[in-house]
Amino acid sequence: MSGARGAAALSLRAARPLWLWGAAVAAVLGALLGAWRWAGGRSRAGKRRGRLQRVGTVLSLSVYPVKSCRGVAVRKAEVTPMGLRSGELRDRFWLVTKEDGHMVTARQEPRLVLISVSSENGHMILEAPDMKPLSVPVKLPRKNPVRNCRVFGVDIQGRDCGDEVAQWITAFLNSEPYRLVHFEPSMLPRKSKDMINLFRTTDEVAYPDCSPVLIISEASLEDLNTRLEKKVKIENFRPNILVTDCSAFEEDTWEEIFIGNVELRGTVCCGRCILTTVNPDTGVMDRKEPLETLKSYRLCDPSEKHLYKSSPLFGRYFAVDKTGTIQVGDPVYRMVQQ
Repeated sequence: MSGARGAAALSLRAARPLWLWGAAVAAVLGALLGAWRWAGGRSRAGKRRGRLQRVGTVLSLSVYPVKSCRGVAVRKAEVTPMGLRSGELRDRFWLVTKEDGHMVTARQEPRLVLISVSSENGHMILEAPDMKPLSVPVKLPRKNPVRNCRVFGVDIQGRDCGDEVAQWITAFLNSEPYRLVHFEPSMLPRKSKDMINLFRTTDEVAYPDCSPVLIISEASLEDLNTRLEKKVKIENFRPNILVTDCSAFEEDTWEEIFIGNVELRGTVCCGRCILTTVNPDTGVMDRKEPLETLKSYRLCDPSEKHLYKSSPLFGRYFAVDKTGTIQVGDPVYRMVQQ
């Protein structure tokens, strides 16, 4: 018996390196297959070829259902042509307006950033300090009127979400009467090109400033905070995708990137405004920082003043070339031309 056991043990020891070798080969083949799929897919699509270079990792994902209200952190998101989606919540598909349809953001009402958003059973739930939670159906009754709205000077429609939520928002902000509207897929979106000419005619948004996706790197925020007496959070800047494992402002150089099965194309940097000075925890507008510090070292090249004027740059806008799904932890690749 002892001889048989010894022979079996020897057999296992001899087999173990083969097993490890087989696993290593499988891992290498898997990586090569992934690279082949990226390159082959692009070749079949008739696009220019290049090599992929890993430039970072997705650290966090955020959807901002109501423009200027708090974002919703998610582990996974669908990337649609008009921005991120998580379940029934789509990025900036709801908008606070004046009764005449003009948009209202935290630039005018800083306390909007204190309104939290979630979803449950076909409803969007709004919560705010000293207010009872309010439930708003995602699919609104057809009897609710469609309103004509203005977002950065461009016309767009939205279906009115009703008197109850209008009164709730007005009471919380202690303001003139405001309404809440929802963009529906059957409505005509705004053309990004109408805001910034460098976008393509196919790039469209609902209520975002101009672009479906905004990306910032963790290193850029850390660089800024080394220059500030009072540190700021990433919530001051409201990106959809926060990337780690890259250098500060490296995102400015990304022209064509891949995350999960999604392809994104860099368009322009994000010119920053007074909204960045709103404290996301208190809803108080500072009006100076971090904007003044950004202006000291993040102004555009003089040749681009027609685009950004005097706004400092922080983060980069991306258009969607290929839809799909992304999640926290996904590697970020850029295409390097050969």
